[in-house]
Amino acid sequence: MKEKIIAFAKLLETEQIQSLVKHNVDCEVNIQNARVSIRDGKKFASVNIGYSGRYMVELATGNIYGIKGYGQVHRGHFYGTVDEINNWYWGDYYPQNKVNPIPLGRQSCPALTFAPKI
Repeated sequence: MKEKIIAFAKLLETEQIQSLVKHNVDCEVNIQNARVSIRDGKKFASVNIGYSGRYMVELATGNIYGIKGYGQVHRGHFYGTVDEINNWYWGDYYPQNKVNPIPLGRQSCPALTFAPKI
């Protein structure tokens, strides 16, 4: 699972930096703040962009969730699993599903999506 989370972090960082270049805001400070780090926990690994938490990966299942606050998983913002990371575009503030686009909710935020029941 650790290798898959590292692959997710590398893809996330690459697409974040590509987005900065695309929008012509690729100064050194912005690129440094787009660096991704991983912090392991008991049940979740936190994937941080710059100094902010952004995603949490459930270690048991590989499900990727957004966060409510640092260290608090938001189960209503489900972004697939670490096996499906290439089905998503991670360069925007909210990831976009390339295969099955998620309908936008209020104020261009993704609508709530939940992990499938096992």
